[in-house]
Amino acid sequence: MSESNVHGPLILIDGSSWLYRAYHVLPPLTNGDGQPTGAIYGMTNMLRKFLREYDSDRIVVVFDPRGPTFRNELFADYKANRPPVPEELSDQFEGIQHVIRAMGLPIVQLPGVEADDVIGTLATREPGQVLIVTGDKDMAQLVNDRVVLLDTMQDKRTDVARVHDKFGVGPELITDYLALVGDSSDNIPGVPKVGPKTATKWLLQYGDLSGVIDNAEAIGGKVADNLRAKLEDLPLYQDLATIRTELDLSGIDAELLRSAPDHDALVALFQRYEFSKFLEELDSTAASAASDAPDAPAETHYHTVLDAQALDAMMAKLEAAELICVDTETDALSAMQSNLVGLSFAVEAGEAWYVPVGHNYLGAPDQLPMATVLDRLRGVLADPAIAKLGQHIKYDLNVLARYDVAIAGTQHDTMLESYVLDSTATRHDMDSLAQKYLERSTTKFEEVAGKGAKQVGFNQVALDVATPYAAEDADITLQLHQLLYARLAEIGRLRELYETVEIPLMPVLARVEAHGVLVDDQLLGRVSAEMATRMKEIEAQAYEAAGGEFNLGSPAQLKEILFDRLELPVIRKTPKGAPSTAEDVLRELADKHALPAHIVAWRELSKLRSTYADKLPTLINPATGRIHTSYHQAVAATGRLSSSDPNLQNIPIRTESGRRIREAFIAPPGYKILAVDYSQIELRIMAHLSGDPGLLAAFNEQRDIHAATASEVFDTPLDTVTADQRRAAKAINFGLMYGMSAYGLAKQLELSRADAGAYIDKFFERFAGVRRYMDQTRAAAKSDGYVETLFGRRLYLPEINARNGARRQGAERAAINAPLQGTAADLIKKAMIDVDAWLRDSGEDARMIMQVHDELVFEVPAAEAERLADTIAMRMRCVAELDVPLLAEAGIADNWQQAH
Repeated sequence: MSESNVHGPLILIDGSSWLYRAYHVLPPLTNGDGQPTGAIYGMTNMLRKFLREYDSDRIVVVFDPRGPTFRNELFADYKANRPPVPEELSDQFEGIQHVIRAMGLPIVQLPGVEADDVIGTLATREPGQVLIVTGDKDMAQLVNDRVVLLDTMQDKRTDVARVHDKFGVGPELITDYLALVGDSSDNIPGVPKVGPKTATKWLLQYGDLSGVIDNAEAIGGKVADNLRAKLEDLPLYQDLATIRTELDLSGIDAELLRSAPDHDALVALFQRYEFSKFLEELDSTAASAASDAPDAPAETHYHTVLDAQALDAMMAKLEAAELICVDTETDALSAMQSNLVGLSFAVEAGEAWYVPVGHNYLGAPDQLPMATVLDRLRGVLADPAIAKLGQHIKYDLNVLARYDVAIAGTQHDTMLESYVLDSTATRHDMDSLAQKYLERSTTKFEEVAGKGAKQVGFNQVALDVATPYAAEDADITLQLHQLLYARLAEIGRLRELYETVEIPLMPVLARVEAHGVLVDDQLLGRVSAEMATRMKEIEAQAYEAAGGEFNLGSPAQLKEILFDRLELPVIRKTPKGAPSTAEDVLRELADKHALPAHIVAWRELSKLRSTYADKLPTLINPATGRIHTSYHQAVAATGRLSSSDPNLQNIPIRTESGRRIREAFIAPPGYKILAVDYSQIELRIMAHLSGDPGLLAAFNEQRDIHAATASEVFDTPLDTVTADQRRAAKAINFGLMYGMSAYGLAKQLELSRADAGAYIDKFFERFAGVRRYMDQTRAAAKSDGYVETLFGRRLYLPEINARNGARRQGAERAAINAPLQGTAADLIKKAMIDVDAWLRDSGEDARMIMQVHDELVFEVPAAEAERLADTIAMRMRCVAELDVPLLAEAGIADNWQQAH
C-alpha cells in the first residue's frame, strides 16, 4: 500500500493511558491459571469498539517505555509521586501487546522516549488530518487545524475552539499555562496557589510565560510572592511540560500501516486468556449472532409530540402494545420535589416518542397542555394488562404519583435486571449498561444541559436537543431489557429472584419514600447545640493533651502534633507516604496517649452534627412537612438496601449522640412508631446453611446464643457463663462471619494473639459444621467464581483466585459473608413485600416509613399499636421457613429511639 493510497486520518492511540484506565476501571479478572487478565480484556474491548467506529489504514498504538526518560534527568522528582506499577498490571503489558499486534495494529515503543513525544512528533510531521486518542490534558498543546484530540471515555473531541473554552488560552500557551498551575499527574510543582483563573489572567495580560516572568515584580497580591519565589524554576517546569515534536523517527514509517488481523493468533490468545465472548465473535460464520451486543436498529425514528394528531398516533401504538417503556424528564433529581418536564415512550427498538409538557425557555414552541397529556395517558399507564418497563422506574412512579398518575403493571426495570444478573459487573445506570451490554455510547445529560455552574434544568433544553436525548433513553432501555431479561431467563433462580423479590419490592419502596417520616426539627436544633457544647469541651481537652491549640479538623496539623511533637509511632501510611490519622489508627494509638481518643470523639460528633443534626431540618419537604429518603436497590453488592438524603443506615444506635438523633424521628399525634427488628438474623442463617448441630440446638431450644457459644468455647456450664465470657463469645460469633482473624479478635477483646487463636480453635472444635460450611463455600467460590444466597442471589468474586494474597483473602472473606448478609437482605425484602401487601389488602391505617438494616419501622394508630405489632412480627417470622425459628421483636413508642 503506497502512501498516496492511504485511507483515513493518522490515528494515534495513547496505549499506556488506555491500559491504565482498563486496569483501574474494570474489576480484576484472572484465567484458570490465576494469570491476571482484566487490563488485557478491558483494553481489547476498547480497541474493538474503537475500530468499529473509526476507519483508517493508519491506527498506531504508542506506549511509554519502561524505566526513566530524559525528563527524569532534567528533574529528579518528575512523576515521583506516582506509585510503582502494580505487579498485576505489569504482568499484562506483554499480553496486551501480543493482542494488539494480532489485531493488525502497529505498536511504537521507544526506549527512553515518552509516548507523548512519539505522538507529538508523528502528529507534527503528518501533512494530513490527525486524531490523537487520549485523556491527557498535556496533549492540548498539539491541537491545530489538522490535529484533534479524542477522549473516548468521555466521548469528547477537543479542537482549537475547545482548548480555548477549557483552558482560557490557545494551544500555543498550554505549556506556559502548565508551568504556572503545575501538573499533579507528572509531579510538576507549578506556582503554589496559582490556579487556572490566575494563570489565564496573567498569560492573557502579559502574552506568554516570558512576559509573566518579565513583569513579575509589577504583579500584586499574595500569590505574586509565590510567583517571584519560583521565577528560576518556571523555565524548567515549561520544558518538562513541553512535548517534543522533532524526534528522529526515521525507519518506522513502514510500521505505521495496519495489517489484516491474525485470526489464528487471536484465537490462541483469547483461548489462553479465556475471553469466551471475543472467541465467539471471531467465528465468521455467525459473526452477528455470536456477538453479545445485538445489532443496533438500521435507523431510528424519534418523534416530538407537539399536537393532538401526533399524540393520537402515539397513543394508538401504546394502547396496542404488550410492553411499554416509560421515562420521565424533570427539572431536578428529587422525585418528591421536581417538576415534570416531559415523558418518553418506546414499544419497539428504533422508535420512540418524546412528549414535552414543561419546556419554558425563551422561544420554546407551543406544547400540549400537561393536563391534556396526562389525562390521555392515565388509562394506558394504569392498565395492569399492559406491562411497563423503565430504567430505575421507581423514580418515575413517584414523579407521576404527585400528578395523580398511577403506573400499574411495572413488570421490568433494566437497572434491576442488570443488578440481579451481576451486581458487581458494572454500574447500573443506563449509560453504563448501554456501553457494557449494547456496546453503544449514549448521549450524556451534560452534553445537552451543560456542566457545573453553566448547567441548566431540562426545562431549558431546546426541543431539537431534548427529543433525541429523551427518546434515546426509552429506546435504549427497551433494547437493554430485551437482552438482559433473556439472560436472566437462562438462570432460573435469578429470574425468580428478580420477579418475586426485586420487582415487587420496587413499588413498596416507592410508597415508603412517598409517605416519608416526621422529624422534630426543634429537637434537632437542641441536639446540634448540645453537640457544639460537647465539641468545645473535647477541644479544650485536646488542647491540654497536645500542649497547645490547633485545628482538630486539620489532618496536617494533627500529624505534626502526633508524630513530630508527641513522637507517637506511625501505625500506617497513606498512599502518598504520609503518616495516617484514620480512625482505626487513632483508636490503636489511644492507649499510648490521650489525644487520639479526643480526636476520635470530636470527629464522631462533628460528623453526626453536620450530617444529621444540622442537615435533617433542611431536608424537610415544604409540601409534606416530612423527610423523604431515597432507597437504592442496586448499590450494595450483597443485596442490601441503602439510602441517601438522608442515609438512614449510618445513624449509630450505640452512641448517646446517635440515640439523640433517632429521638427526632417521631410519630404524628394519635400515632405511634412501631419498630420490628429481626434478631440475630445472620447467626440464624449461619445455623441453617451450615447445619451445625450445636447452633441448631441452641436456636431451636431458644437459648441465649452468645451464652451458649461461651459455654462451649470456655467449657463452662451455661448458668455460670460470665458477662466477659459472653462478650467474648459474641465477638467470636459475629467476627467469624466477617472473616475476623485471631489478630482482629485479639485487638477487639484486648487479649494475646495466642489466646484469641485458642478461642477460635475451640469454637471450630465445638461447632465443626461451621468450619465445614466455610471450607465448602470457599472451595465452591474458587470453582464457580461466585457464591449464592439461600434464594439464589449471586455475588461474583473475580479475585477469588487472584495471585495477590490480600485480594484473594478479601474475596474469600466475602465468599463467607455474602450468603449470610445476602440471605438476610432477601428475607427483609420478602418481609417488606408481604407486610405491605397485607396492610394494603386489609385497609389498615398504618404505613411503613423506614427500612434500616434488619428493621422495619411503621407509623401506626396508637389504639391499634399492640395488635399491629403482634401481626407484623408474626408475618416477619413466617416469611420463610428455616431450620431454626426466625425471631422478630417489636417496640412501640412516640419516637424511633424509644421504640427499640
